[in-house]
Amino acid sequence: MHLELRRKLLWMIGGRAAVITVLLGSAILIQLRAPGSFPIDPFFALIGLTYGLTVVWALTLRFVDRHRWLIDVQVACDALIVSAIVHLTGGVASYLSSLYTLPIIAASTVQSWRGGLMVSLLSMLLYAALVIAQYQGAPLPLIVLQSLPPARVAIFTVALNVFGFMAVAGLSGYLAEGLRRADAQLEEASTQLADLQAFSQHVIDSMISGLATCDMQGRVMSFNKAAETITGVASSQALWRPMIEVLQLPEIYHPLFVEGGERPAQRRREYGFHRADGRDIEMGISSAPLITPRGESGFLFTFQDVTELKKQERAARMQQRLAEVGEMAAGIAHEIRNPLASMAGSIQILRDELPLTPDQSQLMDIVLRESDRLNETIKRILSFAKPSRAALADVDMRQVVTDTARLLENNAEVTERHQVAVDVPATPLTYHADEAQIRQIVWNLATNGLRAMPNGGRLRLLARQDAASGEVVIGVEDQGVGIAAEDLDGIFQPFRGGFSKGTGLGLSIVQKIASDYGGEVRVRSEKGKGTTVEVALPVPQHAAGGRLTWQA
Repeated sequence: MHLELRRKLLWMIGGRAAVITVLLGSAILIQLRAPGSFPIDPFFALIGLTYGLTVVWALTLRFVDRHRWLIDVQVACDALIVSAIVHLTGGVASYLSSLYTLPIIAASTVQSWRGGLMVSLLSMLLYAALVIAQYQGAPLPLIVLQSLPPARVAIFTVALNVFGFMAVAGLSGYLAEGLRRADAQLEEASTQLADLQAFSQHVIDSMISGLATCDMQGRVMSFNKAAETITGVASSQALWRPMIEVLQLPEIYHPLFVEGGERPAQRRREYGFHRADGRDIEMGISSAPLITPRGESGFLFTFQDVTELKKQERAARMQQRLAEVGEMAAGIAHEIRNPLASMAGSIQILRDELPLTPDQSQLMDIVLRESDRLNETIKRILSFAKPSRAALADVDMRQVVTDTARLLENNAEVTERHQVAVDVPATPLTYHADEAQIRQIVWNLATNGLRAMPNGGRLRLLARQDAASGEVVIGVEDQGVGIAAEDLDGIFQPFRGGFSKGTGLGLSIVQKIASDYGGEVRVRSEKGKGTTVEVALPVPQHAAGGRLTWQA
Protein backbone atom coordinates (compact mmCIF):
# COMPACT_ATOMS: atom_id res chain seq x y z
CA MET A 1 0.00 0.00 0.00
CA HIS A 2 2.76 2.44 0.88
CA LEU A 3 4.58 1.69 -2.35
CA GLU A 4 1.39 2.28 -4.35
CA LEU A 5 0.84 5.68 -2.62
CA ARG A 6 4.41 6.75 -3.32
CA ARG A 7 4.06 5.69 -6.93
CA LYS A 8 0.96 7.88 -7.33
CA LEU A 9 2.66 10.83 -5.65
CA LEU A 10 5.64 10.47 -7.98
CA TRP A 11 3.29 10.59 -10.96
CA MET A 12 1.61 13.70 -9.50
CA ILE A 13 4.94 15.45 -8.91
CA GLY A 14 6.14 14.54 -12.39
CA GLY A 15 2.87 15.70 -13.97
CA ARG A 16 3.05 19.02 -12.12
CA ALA A 17 6.59 19.60 -13.40
CA ALA A 18 5.47 18.79 -16.95
CA VAL A 19 2.51 21.21 -16.85
CA ILE A 20 4.63 24.02 -15.43
CA THR A 21 7.25 23.41 -18.12
CA VAL A 22 4.57 23.68 -20.82
CA LEU A 23 3.30 26.95 -19.30
CA LEU A 24 6.83 28.29 -19.13
CA GLY A 25 7.39 27.53 -22.79
CA SER A 26 4.09 29.14 -23.76
CA ALA A 27 4.89 32.30 -21.81
CA ILE A 28 8.26 32.60 -23.50
CA LEU A 29 6.68 32.27 -26.94
CA ILE A 30 4.08 34.94 -26.12
CA GLN A 31 6.77 37.26 -24.83
CA LEU A 32 8.84 36.78 -27.97
CA ARG A 33 5.90 37.46 -30.30
CA ALA A 34 4.28 40.34 -28.37
CA PRO A 35 6.68 41.92 -25.91
CA GLY A 36 4.95 43.66 -22.98
CA SER A 37 1.51 42.06 -23.53
CA PHE A 38 1.94 39.56 -20.70
CA PRO A 39 2.90 40.07 -17.02
CA ILE A 40 5.92 37.92 -17.61
CA ASP A 41 8.01 38.71 -14.54
CA PRO A 42 5.48 37.65 -11.85
CA PHE A 43 4.46 34.71 -14.07
CA PHE A 44 8.05 33.49 -14.17
CA ALA A 45 8.21 33.95 -10.41
CA LEU A 46 5.19 31.67 -9.93
CA ILE A 47 6.68 29.04 -12.22
CA GLY A 48 9.96 29.20 -10.33
CA LEU A 49 8.06 28.86 -7.05
CA THR A 50 6.28 25.79 -8.42
CA TYR A 51 9.58 24.19 -9.45
CA GLY A 52 10.93 24.86 -5.97
CA LEU A 53 7.88 23.34 -4.31
CA THR A 54 8.16 20.33 -6.62
CA VAL A 55 11.65 19.66 -5.26
CA VAL A 56 10.34 20.06 -1.69
CA TRP A 57 7.49 17.59 -2.32
CA ALA A 58 9.96 15.09 -3.77
CA LEU A 59 12.08 15.33 -0.63
CA THR A 60 9.05 14.76 1.63
CA LEU A 61 8.00 11.52 -0.09
CA ARG A 62 9.53 9.33 2.61
CA PHE A 63 7.45 11.07 5.30
CA VAL A 64 4.10 10.78 3.53
CA ASP A 65 3.35 7.32 4.97
CA ARG A 66 3.28 8.75 8.52
CA HIS A 67 2.06 12.29 7.72
CA ARG A 68 -0.79 12.12 5.23
CA TRP A 69 -1.52 15.83 5.70
CA LEU A 70 1.50 16.54 3.49
CA ILE A 71 -0.63 15.40 0.52
CA ASP A 72 -3.36 17.92 1.45
CA VAL A 73 -0.72 20.66 1.65
CA GLN A 74 0.56 19.77 -1.84
CA VAL A 75 -2.81 19.93 -3.59
CA ALA A 76 -3.82 23.06 -1.64
CA CYS A 77 -0.62 24.79 -2.77
CA ASP A 78 -1.41 23.69 -6.33
CA ALA A 79 -4.86 25.35 -6.09
CA LEU A 80 -3.33 28.55 -4.72
CA ILE A 81 -0.72 28.69 -7.51
CA VAL A 82 -3.42 28.11 -10.15
CA SER A 83 -5.43 30.97 -8.59
CA ALA A 84 -2.38 33.21 -8.83
CA ILE A 85 -1.88 32.25 -12.49
CA VAL A 86 -5.55 32.95 -13.23
CA HIS A 87 -5.25 36.27 -11.38
CA LEU A 88 -2.20 37.21 -13.46
CA THR A 89 -3.85 36.28 -16.75
CA GLY A 90 -7.16 38.14 -16.42
CA GLY A 91 -9.14 36.72 -13.54
CA VAL A 92 -12.73 36.09 -14.71
CA ALA A 93 -11.64 36.55 -18.31
CA SER A 94 -8.59 34.25 -18.03
CA TYR A 95 -8.30 31.39 -20.46
CA LEU A 96 -6.33 29.38 -17.85
CA SER A 97 -9.16 28.84 -15.34
CA SER A 98 -9.35 25.23 -16.56
CA LEU A 99 -6.04 24.63 -14.76
CA TYR A 100 -8.09 24.24 -11.57
CA THR A 101 -9.09 20.78 -12.82
CA LEU A 102 -5.51 19.54 -12.62
CA PRO A 103 -5.13 19.62 -8.80
CA ILE A 104 -8.69 18.26 -8.50
CA ILE A 105 -7.85 15.27 -10.70
CA ALA A 106 -4.53 14.77 -8.89
CA ALA A 107 -6.21 14.84 -5.47
CA SER A 108 -8.91 12.38 -6.61
CA THR A 109 -6.26 10.00 -7.97
CA VAL A 110 -4.24 10.02 -4.75
CA GLN A 111 -7.01 10.31 -2.15
CA SER A 112 -10.13 9.24 -4.06
CA TRP A 113 -13.44 11.01 -3.27
CA ARG A 114 -12.23 12.86 -0.21
CA GLY A 115 -9.25 14.56 -1.85
CA GLY A 116 -11.13 15.50 -5.04
CA LEU A 117 -14.07 17.12 -3.19
CA MET A 118 -11.83 19.05 -0.82
CA VAL A 119 -9.71 20.53 -3.61
CA SER A 120 -12.79 21.29 -5.76
CA LEU A 121 -14.36 23.22 -2.85
CA LEU A 122 -11.12 25.11 -2.24
CA SER A 123 -10.84 25.91 -5.97
CA MET A 124 -14.44 27.19 -6.09
CA LEU A 125 -13.86 29.46 -3.09
CA LEU A 126 -10.58 30.82 -4.48
CA TYR A 127 -12.02 31.41 -7.95
CA ALA A 128 -15.19 33.02 -6.62
CA ALA A 129 -13.19 35.22 -4.23
CA LEU A 130 -10.93 36.30 -7.08
CA VAL A 131 -13.87 37.31 -9.31
CA ILE A 132 -15.69 39.11 -6.44
CA ALA A 133 -12.52 41.04 -5.66
CA GLN A 134 -12.30 42.12 -9.29
CA TYR A 135 -15.90 43.44 -9.36
CA GLN A 136 -15.59 45.08 -5.97
CA GLY A 137 -12.84 47.30 -7.26
CA ALA A 138 -10.00 45.71 -5.34
CA PRO A 139 -6.66 46.87 -6.72
CA LEU A 140 -5.21 44.29 -9.07
CA PRO A 141 -2.12 45.95 -10.44
CA LEU A 142 -0.79 42.82 -12.11
CA ILE A 143 -3.77 42.33 -14.41
CA VAL A 144 -3.90 44.19 -17.69
CA LEU A 145 -7.57 44.58 -18.77
CA GLN A 146 -9.38 47.22 -20.80
CA SER A 147 -12.75 46.44 -19.20
CA LEU A 148 -14.55 43.80 -17.18
CA PRO A 149 -17.31 41.72 -18.81
CA PRO A 150 -20.88 42.44 -17.65
CA ALA A 151 -21.83 41.09 -14.24
CA ARG A 152 -24.30 38.56 -15.69
CA VAL A 153 -21.56 37.19 -17.95
CA ALA A 154 -19.21 36.97 -14.97
CA ILE A 155 -21.86 35.14 -12.93
CA PHE A 156 -22.45 32.67 -15.78
CA THR A 157 -18.72 32.15 -16.17
CA VAL A 158 -18.24 31.51 -12.45
CA ALA A 159 -21.24 29.17 -12.31
CA LEU A 160 -20.00 27.24 -15.34
CA ASN A 161 -16.53 26.86 -13.85
CA VAL A 162 -17.93 25.84 -10.45
CA PHE A 163 -20.09 23.21 -12.13
CA GLY A 164 -17.06 22.02 -14.05
CA PHE A 165 -15.02 21.78 -10.87
CA MET A 166 -17.70 19.67 -9.18
CA ALA A 167 -18.21 17.51 -12.25
CA VAL A 168 -14.48 16.89 -12.60
CA ALA A 169 -14.23 16.09 -8.87
CA GLY A 170 -17.16 13.65 -9.05
CA LEU A 171 -16.03 11.95 -12.26
CA SER A 172 -12.37 11.71 -11.28
CA GLY A 173 -13.30 10.48 -7.80
CA TYR A 174 -15.59 7.83 -9.30
CA LEU A 175 -12.94 6.71 -11.74
CA ALA A 176 -10.26 6.74 -9.06
CA GLU A 177 -12.43 4.67 -6.71
CA GLY A 178 -13.23 2.22 -9.50
CA LEU A 179 -9.55 1.97 -10.34
CA ARG A 180 -8.73 1.41 -6.67
CA ARG A 181 -11.31 -1.39 -6.41
CA ALA A 182 -10.04 -2.91 -9.65
CA ASP A 183 -6.49 -2.75 -8.33
CA ALA A 184 -7.58 -4.40 -5.08
CA GLN A 185 -9.43 -7.13 -6.97
CA LEU A 186 -6.48 -7.63 -9.29
CA GLU A 187 -4.11 -7.81 -6.36
CA GLU A 188 -6.37 -10.32 -4.61
CA ALA A 189 -6.66 -12.38 -7.78
CA SER A 190 -2.90 -12.19 -8.28
CA THR A 191 -2.37 -13.31 -4.68
CA GLN A 192 -4.78 -16.20 -5.12
CA LEU A 193 -3.13 -17.16 -8.38
CA ALA A 194 0.30 -16.99 -6.78
CA ASP A 195 -0.95 -19.10 -3.85
CA LEU A 196 -2.46 -21.60 -6.27
CA GLN A 197 0.74 -21.76 -8.28
CA ALA A 198 2.79 -22.15 -5.10
CA PHE A 199 0.41 -24.86 -3.86
CA SER A 200 0.61 -26.66 -7.19
CA GLN A 201 4.41 -26.41 -7.12
CA HIS A 202 4.47 -27.74 -3.53
CA VAL A 203 2.27 -30.66 -4.58
CA ILE A 204 4.52 -31.41 -7.56
CA ASP A 205 7.69 -31.10 -5.49
CA SER A 206 6.19 -33.31 -2.75
CA MET A 207 5.62 -36.18 -5.18
CA ILE A 208 7.87 -39.18 -4.59
CA SER A 209 7.76 -39.94 -8.32
CA GLY A 210 9.78 -37.95 -10.82
CA LEU A 211 7.70 -35.62 -12.99
CA ALA A 212 9.01 -33.93 -16.13
CA THR A 213 7.22 -32.13 -18.95
CA CYS A 214 8.44 -31.09 -22.36
CA ASP A 215 7.13 -29.26 -25.42
CA MET A 216 6.30 -30.87 -28.75
CA GLN A 217 9.97 -30.65 -29.79
CA GLY A 218 11.06 -32.57 -26.69
CA ARG A 219 12.63 -29.68 -24.74
CA VAL A 220 12.27 -30.00 -20.95
CA MET A 221 9.90 -27.38 -19.47
CA SER A 222 9.61 -28.59 -15.86
CA PHE A 223 11.54 -30.96 -13.61
CA ASN A 224 10.39 -31.61 -10.03
CA LYS A 225 12.56 -32.33 -6.98
CA ALA A 226 11.97 -36.09 -7.10
CA ALA A 227 13.19 -36.04 -10.70
CA GLU A 228 16.38 -34.30 -9.55
CA THR A 229 16.89 -36.91 -6.81
CA ILE A 230 16.28 -39.89 -9.11
CA THR A 231 18.40 -38.72 -12.04
CA GLY A 232 21.06 -36.73 -10.19
CA VAL A 233 20.45 -33.85 -12.64
CA ALA A 234 19.58 -30.41 -11.22
CA SER A 235 16.44 -28.69 -12.52
CA SER A 236 18.48 -25.72 -13.73
CA GLN A 237 20.64 -28.08 -15.80
CA ALA A 238 17.68 -30.01 -17.22
CA LEU A 239 15.46 -27.13 -18.39
CA TRP A 240 15.26 -26.65 -22.18
CA ARG A 241 17.56 -29.59 -22.84
CA PRO A 242 16.26 -32.50 -24.97
CA MET A 243 14.16 -34.90 -22.90
CA ILE A 244 15.78 -37.80 -24.75
CA GLU A 245 19.16 -36.72 -23.38
CA VAL A 246 18.06 -35.84 -19.84
CA LEU A 247 16.07 -39.04 -19.18
CA GLN A 248 18.11 -41.24 -21.57
CA LEU A 249 14.82 -42.38 -23.09
CA PRO A 250 14.68 -45.72 -24.95
CA GLU A 251 14.44 -45.55 -28.72
CA ILE A 252 10.73 -46.34 -28.68
CA TYR A 253 10.08 -42.80 -27.34
CA HIS A 254 12.18 -41.00 -29.95
CA PRO A 255 9.39 -40.75 -32.59
CA LEU A 256 7.32 -38.76 -30.05
CA PHE A 257 9.28 -35.62 -30.84
CA VAL A 258 9.20 -35.99 -34.61
CA GLU A 259 6.25 -34.42 -36.39
CA GLY A 260 4.03 -37.23 -37.62
CA GLY A 261 6.08 -39.82 -35.75
CA GLU A 262 4.50 -42.99 -34.42
CA ARG A 263 3.61 -42.88 -30.73
CA PRO A 264 4.31 -45.84 -28.44
CA ALA A 265 1.51 -47.55 -26.53
CA GLN A 266 0.58 -45.82 -23.28
CA ARG A 267 2.11 -48.31 -20.86
CA ARG A 268 4.86 -48.42 -18.28
CA ARG A 269 8.35 -49.32 -19.44
CA GLU A 270 11.57 -50.11 -17.63
CA TYR A 271 15.14 -49.47 -18.76
CA GLY A 272 18.64 -48.89 -17.44
CA PHE A 273 19.66 -45.34 -16.50
CA HIS A 274 23.21 -44.11 -15.89
CA ARG A 275 23.30 -41.34 -13.29
CA ALA A 276 25.70 -38.42 -13.40
CA ASP A 277 27.50 -39.78 -10.31
CA GLY A 278 28.32 -42.99 -12.19
CA ARG A 279 25.70 -45.19 -10.50
CA ASP A 280 23.47 -47.36 -12.67
CA ILE A 281 19.81 -47.69 -11.72
CA GLU A 282 16.68 -49.22 -13.21
CA MET A 283 14.04 -46.69 -14.22
CA GLY A 284 10.32 -47.27 -14.59
CA ILE A 285 8.67 -44.63 -16.79
CA SER A 286 5.26 -43.74 -18.22
CA SER A 287 4.34 -41.05 -20.74
CA ALA A 288 1.16 -39.16 -21.63
CA PRO A 289 0.22 -36.19 -23.83
CA LEU A 290 0.19 -32.81 -22.07
CA ILE A 291 -3.28 -31.34 -22.72
CA THR A 292 -3.88 -27.59 -22.24
CA PRO A 293 -6.80 -25.33 -23.25
CA ARG A 294 -4.95 -24.77 -26.53
CA GLY A 295 -4.86 -28.50 -27.17
CA GLU A 296 -1.91 -30.87 -27.04
CA SER A 297 1.14 -28.82 -26.07
CA GLY A 298 3.73 -31.42 -25.18
CA PHE A 299 4.33 -34.59 -23.20
CA LEU A 300 4.39 -35.56 -19.54
CA PHE A 301 6.70 -38.24 -18.10
CA THR A 302 6.39 -39.82 -14.67
CA PHE A 303 9.16 -42.12 -13.50
CA GLN A 304 10.57 -43.90 -10.45
CA ASP A 305 13.80 -45.54 -9.39
CA VAL A 306 12.76 -49.21 -9.32
CA THR A 307 16.24 -50.59 -8.64
CA GLU A 308 15.43 -51.70 -5.11
CA LEU A 309 12.01 -52.98 -6.12
CA LYS A 310 13.48 -55.09 -8.92
CA LYS A 311 16.13 -56.34 -6.52
CA GLN A 312 13.41 -57.40 -4.06
CA GLU A 313 11.45 -59.06 -6.84
CA ARG A 314 14.51 -61.02 -7.92
CA ALA A 315 15.20 -61.96 -4.30
CA ALA A 316 11.59 -63.08 -3.86
CA ARG A 317 11.73 -65.17 -7.02
CA MET A 318 15.01 -66.68 -5.87
CA GLN A 319 13.58 -67.44 -2.44
CA GLN A 320 10.62 -69.11 -4.06
CA ARG A 321 12.88 -71.19 -6.31
CA LEU A 322 15.14 -72.05 -3.38
CA ALA A 323 12.16 -73.10 -1.31
CA GLU A 324 10.88 -75.32 -4.09
CA VAL A 325 14.30 -76.80 -4.73
CA GLY A 326 14.83 -77.25 -1.00
CA GLU A 327 11.61 -79.14 -0.52
CA MET A 328 12.40 -81.37 -3.47
CA ALA A 329 16.00 -81.85 -2.36
CA ALA A 330 14.96 -82.75 1.16
CA GLY A 331 12.59 -85.40 -0.12
CA ILE A 332 15.17 -86.84 -2.50
CA ALA A 333 17.89 -86.75 0.16
CA HIS A 334 15.78 -88.71 2.63
CA GLU A 335 14.92 -91.25 -0.05
CA ILE A 336 18.60 -91.71 -0.97
CA ARG A 337 20.09 -91.56 2.51
CA ASN A 338 18.41 -94.66 3.94
CA PRO A 339 19.36 -97.12 1.14
CA LEU A 340 22.79 -95.48 0.96
CA ALA A 341 23.38 -96.20 4.66
CA SER A 342 22.28 -99.81 4.14
CA MET A 343 24.55 -100.19 1.14
CA ALA A 344 27.53 -98.66 2.92
CA GLY A 345 26.97 -100.84 6.00
CA SER A 346 26.66 -103.99 3.90
CA ILE A 347 29.85 -103.21 1.96
CA GLN A 348 31.69 -102.57 5.22
CA ILE A 349 30.56 -105.96 6.64
CA LEU A 350 31.52 -107.79 3.45
CA ARG A 351 34.90 -106.07 3.40
CA ASP A 352 35.59 -107.15 6.97
CA GLU A 353 34.32 -110.76 6.66
CA LEU A 354 35.23 -111.90 3.15
CA PRO A 355 38.75 -112.81 2.02
CA LEU A 356 39.46 -110.23 -0.67
CA THR A 357 42.18 -109.83 -3.19
CA PRO A 358 44.02 -106.49 -3.19
CA ASP A 359 42.04 -105.33 -6.23
CA GLN A 360 38.72 -106.31 -4.62
CA SER A 361 39.71 -104.54 -1.38
CA GLN A 362 40.64 -101.39 -3.34
CA LEU A 363 37.28 -101.45 -5.16
CA MET A 364 35.41 -101.75 -1.86
CA ASP A 365 37.44 -98.83 -0.44
CA ILE A 366 36.40 -96.74 -3.47
CA VAL A 367 32.74 -97.69 -2.88
CA LEU A 368 32.96 -96.74 0.81
CA ARG A 369 34.79 -93.48 0.07
CA GLU A 370 32.26 -92.45 -2.58
CA SER A 371 29.44 -93.44 -0.22
CA ASP A 372 30.88 -91.09 2.40
CA ARG A 373 31.18 -88.31 -0.22
CA LEU A 374 27.61 -88.89 -1.33
CA ASN A 375 26.45 -88.84 2.28
CA GLU A 376 28.26 -85.53 2.82
CA THR A 377 26.52 -84.11 -0.25
CA ILE A 378 23.17 -85.24 1.15
CA LYS A 379 24.01 -83.55 4.46
CA ARG A 380 24.65 -80.32 2.60
CA ILE A 381 21.39 -80.65 0.69
CA LEU A 382 19.51 -81.17 3.95
CA SER A 383 21.35 -78.25 5.52
CA PHE A 384 20.30 -76.08 2.57
CA ALA A 385 16.71 -77.31 2.64
CA LYS A 386 16.15 -77.07 6.38
CA PRO A 387 18.91 -75.20 8.18
CA SER A 388 18.72 -75.67 11.90
CA ARG A 389 18.85 -72.81 14.37
CA ALA A 390 18.14 -74.52 17.62
CA ALA A 391 21.21 -73.59 19.70
CA LEU A 392 21.04 -69.79 19.96
CA ALA A 393 23.75 -68.18 22.08
CA ASP A 394 26.12 -65.25 22.15
CA VAL A 395 28.74 -65.97 19.51
CA ASP A 396 32.10 -64.20 19.44
CA MET A 397 32.53 -63.39 15.76
CA ARG A 398 36.26 -62.79 16.22
CA GLN A 399 36.72 -66.31 17.54
CA VAL A 400 34.77 -67.85 14.66
CA VAL A 401 36.84 -66.02 12.05
CA THR A 402 40.12 -66.83 13.81
CA ASP A 403 39.28 -70.53 14.17
CA THR A 404 38.30 -70.75 10.51
CA ALA A 405 41.60 -69.15 9.46
CA ARG A 406 43.52 -71.66 11.59
CA LEU A 407 41.66 -74.58 10.00
CA LEU A 408 42.36 -73.21 6.54
CA GLU A 409 46.07 -72.98 7.22
CA ASN A 410 46.08 -76.74 7.80
CA ASN A 411 43.93 -77.43 4.73
CA ALA A 412 45.50 -79.50 2.00
CA GLU A 413 44.39 -76.94 -0.62
CA VAL A 414 46.50 -74.19 0.99
CA THR A 415 50.00 -73.96 -0.51
CA GLU A 416 53.02 -71.78 0.12
CA ARG A 417 51.67 -69.33 -2.43
CA HIS A 418 48.57 -68.73 -0.33
CA GLN A 419 48.36 -66.21 2.48
CA VAL A 420 45.49 -66.24 5.00
CA ALA A 421 44.92 -62.94 6.84
CA VAL A 422 42.50 -62.12 9.65
CA ASP A 423 40.95 -58.69 10.15
CA VAL A 424 38.92 -58.47 13.37
CA PRO A 425 38.37 -55.72 15.95
CA ALA A 426 40.44 -55.52 19.13
CA THR A 427 37.38 -55.80 21.39
CA PRO A 428 34.86 -58.67 21.52
CA LEU A 429 32.18 -58.64 18.83
CA THR A 430 29.30 -60.88 19.89
CA TYR A 431 26.06 -61.76 18.17
CA HIS A 432 23.12 -63.85 19.34
CA ALA A 433 22.90 -66.71 16.85
CA ASP A 434 23.54 -70.40 16.23
CA GLU A 435 27.31 -70.77 16.33
CA ALA A 436 27.30 -73.75 13.96
CA GLN A 437 25.49 -71.70 11.32
CA ILE A 438 27.86 -68.75 11.72
CA ARG A 439 30.83 -71.08 11.37
CA GLN A 440 29.24 -72.63 8.30
CA ILE A 441 28.85 -69.18 6.72
CA VAL A 442 32.50 -68.29 7.29
CA TRP A 443 33.75 -71.74 6.23
CA ASN A 444 31.71 -71.79 3.01
CA LEU A 445 32.88 -68.31 2.03
CA ALA A 446 36.50 -69.08 2.93
CA THR A 447 36.63 -72.35 0.98
CA ASN A 448 35.04 -70.64 -2.05
CA GLY A 449 37.65 -67.88 -1.85
CA LEU A 450 40.45 -70.44 -1.55
CA ARG A 451 39.23 -72.39 -4.58
CA ALA A 452 39.05 -69.12 -6.57
CA MET A 453 42.86 -68.78 -6.10
CA PRO A 454 44.35 -72.00 -7.50
CA ASN A 455 47.62 -70.20 -8.24
CA GLY A 456 47.86 -68.59 -4.82
CA GLY A 457 47.03 -65.19 -3.42
CA ARG A 458 45.87 -63.38 -0.29
CA LEU A 459 42.69 -64.56 1.45
CA ARG A 460 41.36 -62.06 3.99
CA LEU A 461 38.76 -63.05 6.58
CA LEU A 462 37.03 -60.18 8.36
CA ALA A 463 34.52 -59.36 11.08
CA ARG A 464 33.38 -55.84 12.00
CA GLN A 465 30.44 -53.74 13.08
CA ASP A 466 29.21 -51.13 10.60
CA ALA A 467 29.47 -47.71 12.24
CA ALA A 468 26.53 -46.22 10.32
CA SER A 469 23.93 -49.00 10.48
CA GLY A 470 25.19 -51.02 13.46
CA GLU A 471 25.09 -54.22 11.40
CA VAL A 472 27.50 -57.03 12.24
CA VAL A 473 29.43 -57.93 9.09
CA ILE A 474 31.44 -61.08 8.41
CA GLY A 475 33.10 -61.67 5.07
CA VAL A 476 35.90 -63.00 2.91
CA GLU A 477 38.03 -61.17 0.35
CA ASP A 478 40.09 -63.08 -2.22
CA GLN A 479 42.42 -62.24 -5.10
CA GLY A 480 41.11 -64.97 -7.34
CA VAL A 481 39.52 -65.33 -10.75
CA GLY A 482 36.56 -63.07 -9.96
CA ILE A 483 32.99 -63.24 -11.29
CA ALA A 484 31.68 -61.65 -14.46
CA ALA A 485 28.98 -58.98 -13.92
CA GLU A 486 26.40 -60.92 -15.92
CA ASP A 487 26.92 -63.99 -13.68
CA LEU A 488 26.48 -62.25 -10.32
CA ASP A 489 22.70 -62.74 -10.18
CA GLY A 490 23.04 -66.52 -10.55
CA ILE A 491 25.75 -67.32 -8.00
CA PHE A 492 23.21 -68.06 -5.21
CA GLN A 493 21.27 -70.59 -7.25
CA PRO A 494 21.87 -74.15 -6.02
CA PHE A 495 24.01 -76.63 -7.94
CA ARG A 496 25.66 -73.87 -10.00
CA GLY A 497 29.13 -74.10 -8.49
CA GLY A 498 32.01 -72.75 -10.52
CA PHE A 499 34.64 -75.12 -9.10
CA SER A 500 35.43 -78.73 -9.80
CA LYS A 501 35.15 -79.60 -6.11
CA GLY A 502 32.02 -79.01 -4.08
CA THR A 503 28.28 -79.37 -4.63
CA GLY A 504 27.41 -75.87 -5.77
CA LEU A 505 25.39 -75.32 -2.56
CA GLY A 506 27.90 -73.30 -0.51
CA LEU A 507 26.69 -69.80 -1.41
CA SER A 508 23.06 -70.97 -1.52
CA ILE A 509 23.35 -72.14 2.08
CA VAL A 510 25.04 -68.87 3.09
CA GLN A 511 22.30 -66.85 1.44
CA LYS A 512 19.53 -68.89 3.10
CA ILE A 513 21.05 -68.67 6.60
CA ALA A 514 21.57 -64.90 6.21
CA SER A 515 17.99 -64.51 4.99
CA ASP A 516 16.67 -66.44 8.00
CA TYR A 517 18.42 -63.95 10.29
CA GLY A 518 17.00 -61.00 8.31
CA GLY A 519 20.41 -60.17 6.84
CA GLU A 520 21.74 -59.92 3.32
CA VAL A 521 24.73 -61.09 1.29
CA ARG A 522 26.70 -58.41 -0.58
CA VAL A 523 29.02 -59.35 -3.42
CA ARG A 524 31.61 -57.15 -5.12
CA SER A 525 33.68 -58.73 -7.85
CA GLU A 526 35.79 -57.90 -10.87
CA LYS A 527 36.74 -60.49 -13.41
CA GLY A 528 40.40 -61.49 -13.00
CA LYS A 529 40.97 -59.34 -9.88
CA GLY A 530 39.07 -61.02 -7.07
CA THR A 531 35.84 -61.10 -5.11
CA THR A 532 34.59 -59.76 -1.79
CA VAL A 533 31.57 -61.42 -0.18
CA GLU A 534 30.11 -59.91 3.00
CA VAL A 535 27.20 -61.13 5.12
CA ALA A 536 25.50 -58.24 6.94
CA LEU A 537 23.41 -59.36 9.92
CA PRO A 538 20.70 -56.94 11.07
CA VAL A 539 20.88 -54.23 13.70
CA PRO A 540 20.28 -55.79 17.12
CA GLN A 541 16.98 -55.01 18.78
CA HIS A 542 18.69 -54.19 22.08
CA ALA A 543 22.07 -54.35 23.75
CA ALA A 544 22.48 -56.24 27.02
CA GLY A 545 25.55 -55.74 29.17
CA GLY A 546 27.37 -54.05 26.30
CA ARG A 547 27.00 -57.15 24.10
CA LEU A 548 25.11 -57.19 20.83
CA THR A 549 22.06 -59.48 20.90
CA TRP A 550 19.59 -60.58 18.31
CA GLN A 551 16.11 -61.81 19.17
CA ALA A 552 15.23 -64.99 17.34
